[in-house]
Amino acid sequence: MNADCVVLDIDGVLVDVAASYRRAIIDSVERVYDATIPTAGIQSFKDAGGFNNDWELTYAAALFVLARQEGYPDSVEGFTDRIAERGGGLVAAEAVVEAALSAEAVNRVDGRWNPDRLREVFQWLYLGKELYRKLEGEIPESVPNEHSGFIHDEPILLDASTRGWLIEHYAVGVLTGRPAAEAEIALSRVGLDIAPKNRFTMDDWEEGKPHPRALVTLAERFESESVVFVGDTLDDIRTARNAAETDPGRTYYGVGVLTGGLTGEEGRQKYEAEGATAVLDSVNGVPELLGSC
Repeated sequence: MNADCVVLDIDGVLVDVAASYRRAIIDSVERVYDATIPTAGIQSFKDAGGFNNDWELTYAAALFVLARQEGYPDSVEGFTDRIAERGGGLVAAEAVVEAALSAEAVNRVDGRWNPDRLREVFQWLYLGKELYRKLEGEIPESVPNEHSGFIHDEPILLDASTRGWLIEHYAVGVLTGRPAAEAEIALSRVGLDIAPKNRFTMDDWEEGKPHPRALVTLAERFESESVVFVGDTLDDIRTARNAAETDPGRTYYGVGVLTGGLTGEEGRQKYEAEGATAVLDSVNGVPELLGSC
């Protein structure tokens, strides 16, 4: 595998978000609707595609909970399978609910479904009081007065030796579904100084993964001939694959890591079925993977 550029996702690659973003998804739905999905259900949404934005995954999880209360018969896995069949993402989730329930039940679900409220609670849980005030503004009256924030519960996955090796040998970019401010916090914690022009965050593009525009743009900016994209979801692999189809003059490698929601042999098999070039135990396996270059 020859490459001259390495692009890194953040969540599940540089930092572990099991106790932060993923916990915020579960707890936000629980706080707003007194019911939620199982933790394993988050990966079912991720695998369905189109849920790089964890706010939208939270909205879709809430839709499932509300639909179940109106008689929707299927499990989370069945629900997300139907989402995948419709192309993935929040719009597909809404379509699944509309197809499965009566018009009256759909109206009741829509009347209770409140993405703005879910986002508010999610950000409060994730950021905590001080960062919420700094990044979001006025603290809403409807949330608890004191909360330190799940953002502080994100173990670093990137070893310092790996970070130094990557910076020394490769052009390094970042492609993440995080908002820019939250991406900056994570990059600072792991010690990666990536120029703004060499990153794409939620604030920089509307399409989101697996749309290839951001990855292709980074390749163009680096004037790269061959790009390795390291991610923790199937949509990351799809992004590399879509970039290769869109930009055939360059080579794109999608590399999956087993430190996010996809783990163990099952995770490895899912990556391979999606066409991953390689599957690593963690981002710290990248030097060995590329060490012969």
